[in-house]
Amino acid sequence: MKIIILAAGIGSRLGNPFPKPLTLLKNGKSIMRMQTDNIASRYNIDDINVVVGFKKDLIMERFPELTYVYNPFFDRTNTSKSLLQALKKNRDESVLWLNGDVVFDEKLLDVLNPYIKTNTSFVAVNKNKVGEEEVKYTLKEGYIYRLSKIVKNGLGEAVGINFISSNDILKFIKRLEECDDNDYFERGLEIAIEKDNLKIKAVDISAYNCLEIDFMEDLENANNLL
Repeated sequence: MKIIILAAGIGSRLGNPFPKPLTLLKNGKSIMRMQTDNIASRYNIDDINVVVGFKKDLIMERFPELTYVYNPFFDRTNTSKSLLQALKKNRDESVLWLNGDVVFDEKLLDVLNPYIKTNTSFVAVNKNKVGEEEVKYTLKEGYIYRLSKIVKNGLGEAVGINFISSNDILKFIKRLEECDDNDYFERGLEIAIEKDNLKIKAVDISAYNCLEIDFMEDLENANNLL
């Protein structure tokens, strides 16, 4: 398995003059340092690939031990194309990927690990929240059916941590290629569900802290949880 961190974006909503994953938390670690420490507690740090773009050198200098994929169109594309860049280099392996602005409790990896071991594609979800601005989901016959910010009657929120099995990755790559430049990667999953009948589980991690940091309010909430 490879692990991908999506860290190419400008992150303008938080207002930092540097990449959002380098934002410091009150525990003295950056968002990305917390992510890599948590990942390394369960998996091999050498399996981490980071997609970079905006001020990439700042991330690469801070984390020289990681492997990098460069999205040169970071200012014109969204997460569907950043993820595509990395998946093309891992066509035959399963991939766990996460947004570079997610602050999470390392223990939630223990909830996800059984699905990883059985090579089952999934989206990690929080059933306790259904925010208007968040990616929401619905189910059909026990699997993800709709997955986007405009979903009606969402059952919960996708938290930005996902897994594609080695059996499904080629189909997913093909559907990401069909996405528009400004689409989120969730659009690629939706197309694969619709056209390829891709089976993606919704794995509930509601019992653990997991926050995407988009605004200052999110950062304050994350620091309060720490």
